[in-house]
Amino acid sequence: MEKTAIINFKYTKTIRIWLLIGLIMLIGQVVLGGITRLTGSGLSITTWDIITGVIPPLNETEWVNAFELYKETPQFHKINSTLTIQEFKFIFFWEYFHRLWVRSLGFIFLIPFIIFVIKKQLDLFLIKRLGIVILLTILTASAGWIMVQSGLVNRPWVNAYKLTIHFTLAVLVIWAMVKTVSDVYLLGSNKLIASKKIIPFVISISFVQMVTAGLMAGMKAGLYYPSWPDMNGEFIPGVLLNSTNWGWDNMINYDSYLFAPALIQFTHRMLAYVLAVLTIYMFFKLKSKVEESSKKWLNITLILVLVQVVLGILTVLNVQGKIPLFFGVSHQLVGLLYFMGLLFLYDSLRKHKA
Repeated sequence: MEKTAIINFKYTKTIRIWLLIGLIMLIGQVVLGGITRLTGSGLSITTWDIITGVIPPLNETEWVNAFELYKETPQFHKINSTLTIQEFKFIFFWEYFHRLWVRSLGFIFLIPFIIFVIKKQLDLFLIKRLGIVILLTILTASAGWIMVQSGLVNRPWVNAYKLTIHFTLAVLVIWAMVKTVSDVYLLGSNKLIASKKIIPFVISISFVQMVTAGLMAGMKAGLYYPSWPDMNGEFIPGVLLNSTNWGWDNMINYDSYLFAPALIQFTHRMLAYVLAVLTIYMFFKLKSKVEESSKKWLNITLILVLVQVVLGILTVLNVQGKIPLFFGVSHQLVGLLYFMGLLFLYDSLRKHKA
């Protein structure tokens, strides 16, 4: 039996706006994470003080102290040994802003949540849903600190797999929040669409693509093959065609051997093509069968996947020793919006009760 999107509890306009603000802030958090990573700022703050960390250095002495702590990290010794204190302030800003945004998100989200519960403006259904969002957010923040710690001992940057876990959890937070917003806004259809089963399949492939995006970022895989449509003159990198390279050691030692970055970038590219084809197919298969509210999300996903492919190409073509900030962040943002568009599309096709 088709699940219903109807919820009997009447939510106020304030609650609906509050949930949308929460979703927008979650998107902003992921974007700030991308900027922090691409500017090399993620290891500039070497401590995690939940309360006192809200206050940045306020005078020259405090800045010098913060800089001295950074000088003890492998990143400073192996990569940024010529960094000046003014340059340090720049990378400190992005990491500080990233952490401050998380704290602000908790403040804006948690305090109204408590007030709404006290005033009995939330039913048990929404309390449970938001509880999942809060739990996943805490797990994401915890994984973020574990990720940072992986770059403070021996390594000059964070572990790719821990970064991917942190990013994947952030995507799951947004997934849970999208589902919550869809339910509160009663997103749904008045008719059943028999052929909508393709959407969960596309969502699954898109989620896997998000995971490979995290690995791309963590392994800096985009730097190794800055060409398109080939990968340094080859469709399949030669390192992948040698069967002796297919071992777990090469996946772990991605910093010192090309195999893992080549595999991840090749997989990321192939999945991008697959998603583009599937989205175009889905568009033409469903466009005449869905209502106008769903057709809007169908159009959005088609536009976003095409823009995303173009941004991915422009990103690799503009690599000059580092990932270009504008294209890299835009590619991450549009990819996230595409994933969200698929989720909203699926929710918009749920059957309402008559």
